[in-house]
Amino acid sequence: MHNKLNATSFKMPNTKIHPAHNTINYIEIPSSDLNASVAFFSKLLGWTFTDYGNDYKAFNDSNINGGIYTSDKISTTDNGGTLIVIYSKNLEATMQEAIKLGATITKEIFSFPGGQRFHFTEPGGSELAIWSELPK
Repeated sequence: MHNKLNATSFKMPNTKIHPAHNTINYIEIPSSDLNASVAFFSKLLGWTFTDYGNDYKAFNDSNINGGIYTSDKISTTDNGGTLIVIYSKNLEATMQEAIKLGATITKEIFSFPGGQRFHFTEPGGSELAIWSELPK
């Protein structure tokens, strides 16, 4: 479980950009299957991970750093979880690749002011979204 992480063994990873005051600079994603989540994000988004034991893996290959931790609870919008939204230049291709890698689409592509997106659960169960600009 996340609360079993040995705080003395974990250090925030070096960031590529110094965090600005009062900005989000680290996220943590719960997963019921840590290895499946890590494999999914590695293949879909190209993230690499630093291993901090059996229950926590950190990534810093994104515009924001973060980690994935083992948890019996997952984050979905239905249970009030925060929605993490990732950008893609090619929404349709990214959605098809996510499905191929084991994602379950929870909301098909839809438009919103400024773009379009879809929601999915990754193999560890947490819900995220991927967005892109509206096609021209």
